[in-house]
Amino acid sequence: MSATVTSPGTTAPSTGPGRSSVLLRRLGAGLGEALLATVVAVVVAGVGLVAFSLVDWPAFNSSHVTRALTTVGQVVSVAVLIAAMVLLRLHKWPWLAKVLSWAGISAFVTVTLGMPLAATKLYLFGVSVDQEFRTEYLTRLTDSAALRDMTYADVPPFYPAGWFWMGGRVANVLGMDGWEAFKPYAIGSLAVAAVLALVLWSELIRADWAVAVTAATTAAAITFAAPEAYSAVIVLLLAPSLVLAWGAVHRPAEDTAPAGTAGMGTAGGWGAVIGAGLFLGLAATFYTLYFLVAAFAVGLMGLISARLAVRARRVEARARRVRPEDLGPAWRAAAPPLLRLVVIGVIAGVIAALVWLPYLLKHLTSTTPSSGTALHYLPESGAELPLPMADFTLFGGLCLIGTVWLIVRAGSSRRAQALGIGVVAIYLWTLLSMLATAAGTTLLSFRLEAPLRVLLAAAGAFGFVEGARALYRAFDEPARFRPAAALLATLGALAFVQDIPHVLTPEITTAYTDTDGDGERADKRPPSAVSYYREIDAALSAQTGRPRDENVVLTADTTFLAFYPYWGFQALTSHYANPLADFAGRAATIKAWSTLDSSAELRDALKASPWRAPDAFLFRRSGDTYTLRLAEDVYPNDPNVKRYTVAFPADLFSDPAFTTTDIGPFTLVTVRR
Repeated sequence: MSATVTSPGTTAPSTGPGRSSVLLRRLGAGLGEALLATVVAVVVAGVGLVAFSLVDWPAFNSSHVTRALTTVGQVVSVAVLIAAMVLLRLHKWPWLAKVLSWAGISAFVTVTLGMPLAATKLYLFGVSVDQEFRTEYLTRLTDSAALRDMTYADVPPFYPAGWFWMGGRVANVLGMDGWEAFKPYAIGSLAVAAVLALVLWSELIRADWAVAVTAATTAAAITFAAPEAYSAVIVLLLAPSLVLAWGAVHRPAEDTAPAGTAGMGTAGGWGAVIGAGLFLGLAATFYTLYFLVAAFAVGLMGLISARLAVRARRVEARARRVRPEDLGPAWRAAAPPLLRLVVIGVIAGVIAALVWLPYLLKHLTSTTPSSGTALHYLPESGAELPLPMADFTLFGGLCLIGTVWLIVRAGSSRRAQALGIGVVAIYLWTLLSMLATAAGTTLLSFRLEAPLRVLLAAAGAFGFVEGARALYRAFDEPARFRPAAALLATLGALAFVQDIPHVLTPEITTAYTDTDGDGERADKRPPSAVSYYREIDAALSAQTGRPRDENVVLTADTTFLAFYPYWGFQALTSHYANPLADFAGRAATIKAWSTLDSSAELRDALKASPWRAPDAFLFRRSGDTYTLRLAEDVYPNDPNVKRYTVAFPADLFSDPAFTTTDIGPFTLVTVRR
């Protein structure tokens, strides 16, 4: 049998059955535990949300009842988590402790969001502003499992469909409309993400510490990221995934081990490689910005690891008193971490292709001028560095502890190194975003405050635990120090979490003041014009005789599209419009239609439309005209949207080809084909 020869300092090929079996065993165990944790989270969230819905609660914005009950539920959830940590610390009933930790963290998410929203069918922010297009996307993918754009017919989706596609399937199983399924699905998905983060942390650090750090990051994510539920899922998983990714690319002990011995008895880091690739792939299918930032951080990890490997080669050469070249070329030292980085990228790319490939293929072959302006937004928070550790608040103190811990432990803790690289990546991205303003765009750095706060919360949890342990030893291990530190941590946690509904008050209030798809407001006040949507839908369906997804509607009341899966001729704003849809061209066409002189000219113009023409118009009435209130991009101004009105003379629709119906403040015009 011939021996395998390798150069000194290089990693031997991992073809042995020992490493493969370890990899399969670890992956199988991890996936099995993740599945069980998911089941627990789904059951807890489902039971909790159903129980909340059985009582006729007062509106959150007019009573403190639901807030009081939220506090009670949070205290119970924290008590369950403490019990789980005690059992894990004492190494008693480990499986009971795991189940308690999963139930506790998912119950915390459910009660913190579900109880304040118990008297409304809408999620945080109702169907206002950004939540409108998110609801529209979920409605679209509830209507069909096919990958479709949220608004435009015959265009592959630009915004990642992963979270919304799964939500559509959940809505189908529950027999609910997309808008109605949004709230339970959002809360349930956050509960699942929290327990998955706990499972991942448990594979990386001590089990009792895993519960503590997951509780801290979950509380931070719910506070600062929950309104955007589909991105909050990625935020919850970010911290442990960065630690996992650092373990995948930076393995100095194995990269410098003698040939044939690297990774013996372990999976050689390839389980971490797969896990990091899966996370980045999931992020790519859920939220583009966080995927890019996470990929940027992992890329930095690969480069740093390669640089450290080259430096270690030089240190080894000096110790042996030989030239570095005698130990082989420098690129061989850098190859192992870079190879793992490439594999992570390939795994992520394959998963990302599930939602991105149709758009990319269409983009490469399309001659439509790209009209995307998604990056054209610069609020005040995007023009300065976020420094939560400088806030004089309880959470600011936790972030300050985390910042100090990251610096102190940067040379000795792999956790600190991974989280620190993540924090540095966010700050670098923020600076690049500010620099990009000189080129007429941004990188949307203002949306990175939530992941930054969560990373610092994770670091703060580690800093508090390790700092308390250091003080315990410095004070000669006093008997009552540990319970005092535990009590301090518990009181701080309760003080923070019971304030979450207060922080989210504007978002919760909007969920009660917006009119839902049933035409009702949860605060029992008179509904808005949305209450006429059901009558409009019935008239539109009857007059066209076609299913909803075979009709294109031109309207400025795009909330109608959030409740019913009609196609839209034009999106709410260019920032949410598919770049392949030619938002600017459509806007100019709508304006041109409004200036025509006769119904015959309008009929001919509709037939000549370069896009699928409207089958119906949904206007607001204003005297003898029908109006649409549209929007245009005015970046770099803040606000970045300017509203303008397009008025159609009523006599443009006097031809028998058009059927006009007045419904409340609306006028519905259907086009006979």
